Amino acid sequence: QELSKLGLGSDVELELQTLQLHVDYRAAGQRVARIWEDLQPQLTVHVGMDTSGKAIVLEQCGKNRGYRDADVRGFRPEDGVCLPGGPEVITSVVSMKTVCRCIVIEDIEVAFSRDAGRYVCDYTYYLSLHHGCGSAALIHVPPLSLRVSASLLGRALQIIIRKMLEECEKAQEQSLTHGKL
Repeated sequence: QELSKLGLGSDVELELQTLQLHVDYRAAGQRVARIWEDLQPQLTVHVGMDTSGKAIVLEQCGKNRGYRDADVRGFRPEDGVCLPGGPEVITSVVSMKTVCRCIVIEDIEVAFSRDAGRYVCDYTYYLSLHHGCGSAALIHVPPLSLRVSASLLGRALQIIIRKMLEECEKAQEQSLTHGKL
């Protein structure tokens, strides 16, 4: 909500759209497919809350198997699989490690991860990576607290997403360059 108010900054010529997804495997899966079909975004950034988290965590990849925990409606994906027949892991075109190294945000740590936790966030991320051919990102944020305010998280997300967009553009340029060779 805070990021919606802030936007990405006046010097960024992209449209920012924010949508809220429920902690529901089926609804999130349907919504992700519609996002990619209807909006055809350059990059989709998912933000999930890690209730025990203390840092902002940039997730590099989504996993296809291991979804055993039920969502808020009591549903579990069949056989714990996100996309039957899909690759085991899909990696974002955005180098989260690079973004993590380049970002310094006062009062909160920014960390890198290759394991988003096999719950609705990871499930959603995997599907988004699949639909977007890797042009997706997942950021886990800690819950709001006295130490982590909404305005701090909003500013942090703005900075991180701007850097992710830069990295996404670099990846696309490299892909075009390698395609011409």
